[in-house]
Amino acid sequence: MRGVVALAFLERIESALASRSGRPVRLCDHFDLIGGTSTGAIIAAGLALGYRAAEIRDFYFQLAPRVFKPPLLRLSGWQAKFDAQELARQLGTIVADRRLDSTDLLCGLGIMLKRIDTGSAWILLNNPHSKFWDTPSDRSFIGNRHYLLVNVVRASTAAPMYFDPQEIEIVEHEPPGLFVDGGLTPHNNPSLALFLAAVLPNYGIAWPVGPENLTIVSVGAGTFRYHRSSQGWRRSASAAIALRAMIQQINDSQQLILTLMSWLGETTTSWPIDADIGDLGAVAPPLGALFRFFRYDLKLETGWLRKSAAADISEQTLRRLRRFDDPETMPLLEDLAKRAAEVQVRETDWGLAGQATPIAPVGPAA
Repeated sequence: MRGVVALAFLERIESALASRSGRPVRLCDHFDLIGGTSTGAIIAAGLALGYRAAEIRDFYFQLAPRVFKPPLLRLSGWQAKFDAQELARQLGTIVADRRLDSTDLLCGLGIMLKRIDTGSAWILLNNPHSKFWDTPSDRSFIGNRHYLLVNVVRASTAAPMYFDPQEIEIVEHEPPGLFVDGGLTPHNNPSLALFLAAVLPNYGIAWPVGPENLTIVSVGAGTFRYHRSSQGWRRSASAAIALRAMIQQINDSQQLILTLMSWLGETTTSWPIDADIGDLGAVAPPLGALFRFFRYDLKLETGWLRKSAAADISEQTLRRLRRFDDPETMPLLEDLAKRAAEVQVRETDWGLAGQATPIAPVGPAA
């Protein structure tokens, strides 16, 4: 549900670009590669198919009450909380029966997945130069181009406990691969993965680096740091501690990615990493900036919201806003994100639009 946070920032970016160009803008016409993880995969697929952020926003508000409705009969701990088939049906209204090689994809698309049966992180792109794009003559695997887009996006959103894993056929007549939420890879924030996919020659794209050639925009879906007393954790079950440690590891990966992207890129936006490092905007890497970098996000913390969004939110409300699966929080989340976007997304930062090859990674926060 926190995808509405990212969408509020994306609507603001569309507005800024439209203001600069004097006409309506679709992000797929401005960005050459749009990618995402989990809820960001839904948003990225919609943008790549030519939908405007406002249209995807409307889809989210329609999807929420239909998908985030627990079934009547459910064995807690043994069955997923929500119906993955209903989620797939709703995704189908946007992506239909298109494949990864669909000509309806109007720009590059990158989706982050976790293949749990082999323990590997997958970055699927509609890139015809990639090694696994076509099915080889010996049919040792099915080319990525044949994957149904609805299965790829659904796989990236298959958060454990919330939705069942997604099966994707990898080799004919063999058991399918089993995929879960891409946030369980190091690429919950997919910025670095998409940057490497764009510039490393091994991927077959090899875009030139440099702030004059490449702009990367990282859009979050609400971040926060979870606090609980050590005494409280001592009374917790081992399973609860293990789950919380896994979620914290996702946050740690996000922070590492943001540290690297903030350091390697040139940015005019201030986004402090932590109390120790602070903001890296003025710290140049030893060989010069590799790209322009903008980070937009909402911090679901009382002090930050009061200062950066002029909002006083109670701790009880804040706990609800941090959940993934509460549709009733969406209007407030959207309002807070729009307030933050008005401050963070500045039209002056988009004065070089069209002079760089942009990437827009859209990722959720755990």
